[in-house]
Amino acid sequence: MRARPSASLPCRSARRWKSKASSKSETRLSWSAASRQRSSQNESAVSSKSLFPNPIAHRGLHDISTGVIENSTSAFEAAIAGGYAIECDVQLSSDGVPYIFHDDELDRLVGRPGRSDEISMAEVGALPLLHSSTGDRPQTFAQFLDQIAGRTLLQIELKRQYSPQATEALAREVTKALAAYGGPNVVESFDPNLLVAMRKAGYAGKLGIITYSWKIPEWDADIPATNKFALRHLLHWPLTRFDFISCHDVALELPAVRLFHALGVPVTTWTIKSAAQAEKALTRADQLVFEGFVPR
Repeated sequence: MRARPSASLPCRSARRWKSKASSKSETRLSWSAASRQRSSQNESAVSSKSLFPNPIAHRGLHDISTGVIENSTSAFEAAIAGGYAIECDVQLSSDGVPYIFHDDELDRLVGRPGRSDEISMAEVGALPLLHSSTGDRPQTFAQFLDQIAGRTLLQIELKRQYSPQATEALAREVTKALAAYGGPNVVESFDPNLLVAMRKAGYAGKLGIITYSWKIPEWDADIPATNKFALRHLLHWPLTRFDFISCHDVALELPAVRLFHALGVPVTTWTIKSAAQAEKALTRADQLVFEGFVPR
């Protein structure tokens, strides 16, 4: 769930992000009002858990040591067999086809140089995933949906694109595919523009923003400080109207994340790799996005 370091990421939305001064008012709650507030918070906790009832296998239940590669057919089947939800990543091929792939570059996963958006679907679909014991290859998003067939919840991450045109094309094609899909699904992205584009394309499901501290140079060195500030504090809310948050576990204490969570917005947290990490994260989040261990 790493962010694509791109200075252009939030710029289209950032130009429209207007900071509005909010008036301060002192609110005094009566005992009965406070009681109603606690009841509302309890109901929010229930609804948060019902949106994400099971732990979420990060890129499927993969294990390279056994030849089960991330975002592969085998990893997704293993997640379903274990009773888990699935998180997956969607890129856009050069010929406009959404496909299941995490990286912006091809080499780590298929051993070929080049960008993941500069290869046709026919080409990338013919490349075996490195170290796959079954010869799994990247699937189209449509093939992936056919494989899952409604058997578990999908937490679908749309990867940030390099142009506004590609952003809208990815949102449009994913929305079209999900309109014909009957299974439970939610869609998320680091990029506020993709959430806006999904709503514009007609997606009626739950949308989530992925966030973290926006202070990790390997991920975000090229993003302007003002944009990172807006992303860190979820100031795109008036535009994105996200339904849930997916937050880096070490950033769960961010004030904006805590505020939205207190208001009943579900929070999933990534990427959890041990039982101890899970126990700590679940004090601030509703559900885990995990890999490398099996949650109990």
